[in-house]
Amino acid sequence: MFNINKVLLDQLIEQARNSARKRKNFNFHETPLDPLHRMLHAMQPETYVQPHKHENPDKREAFIILKGKIAAIQYNDSGKVIEYVILDPEAGNFGVEFPPRTWHSLIVLEIDSVIYEVKDGPWDPSDDKFFAPWAPKEGDPECSAFNLMVLRKIGF
Repeated sequence: MFNINKVLLDQLIEQARNSARKRKNFNFHETPLDPLHRMLHAMQPETYVQPHKHENPDKREAFIILKGKIAAIQYNDSGKVIEYVILDPEAGNFGVEFPPRTWHSLIVLEIDSVIYEVKDGPWDPSDDKFFAPWAPKEGDPECSAFNLMVLRKIGF
């Protein structure tokens, strides 16, 4: 049995605070070959989740907010925001599921945010994600500006 409690979240949050990427995950699945991947992600506002999609093989990806506030964004093929939700347990917005073949990303709005992710497996780094050509790559200097531009478009 896996217990998702304050102790686990606090440990993960501390690791995310000290991570160069400003996020840290904790996997519940035992191997990359597991047909269902389950994990926690502790994230700070400085992190950048590059817009991506899952296709060939098609995979669903769902996020449930446990702590904090995160914008979950869906884009069209040219990078226009077509839908979004602010995941916020205080506001009653607890989760979102992105279907396969849809461009999406997350933007962290509050320090020490934590989400639970469920995604179809298995994981193969060569075909797990296809990154949007219209968004900066992780590590590029434009990442923060891209997130700010998206947040302005959704009125944040």
